Amino acid sequence: MIDNEVHSRSPHADALFDLLRSRRSVFDFLPDPVPDVLLERAIDAGRFAPNHKLTEPWRFTIIGPEAKQDIAAAWSEVKQRKLPAEASEERRDQARTAAREKWMSKPAVVAVSQALDDDPARREEDYAAIACAIQNIQLAAWALGLGCQWSTTAATRDPEVMRRASIPKSERVVGFLFLGYAAAVPEAQRKPLEEVLRRTP
Repeated sequence: MIDNEVHSRSPHADALFDLLRSRRSVFDFLPDPVPDVLLERAIDAGRFAPNHKLTEPWRFTIIGPEAKQDIAAAWSEVKQRKLPAEASEERRDQARTAAREKWMSKPAVVAVSQALDDDPARREEDYAAIACAIQNIQLAAWALGLGCQWSTTAATRDPEVMRRASIPKSERVVGFLFLGYAAAVPEAQRKPLEEVLRRTP
């Protein structure tokens, strides 16, 4: 068992650990819009993630309402095309509607992409940095009262979705971040530390 009564010289330790432990991925949002000032403040936290050799490989694209409509339309067509050939037209309409509603139900959408380096090793390091940046944004959003979902569906690899999101071919999207005020907060689901920790002599 770990001792949660951590004795630290930092006055911020308890607040930090509370934030880390309370954060959840949020999938259901209230329809209220996210104020730009809060959205940009959360995104700004991403810039302070660790990144090897200070490459700062992250790019953040706030998806506006017109682009979100365009992406929702493109992705709804992709989803229905993935159905079996024998799928009925009713089933295809359901797939289109579900895909469109998913996108349109997210109050704010941010594409987090990676500027691609020619060096494969650097690309791998930069990908890790992007993941750190996304975690920073999620934590900052949570601290600001916003829920966040990091989505890595096939939408991040679809050329038409990328075009409609204005992502250049020199970048790859590591994830879409869906943000908003949480309508529901899931329960924590984590294994105990003892199940994932090992010590060497």
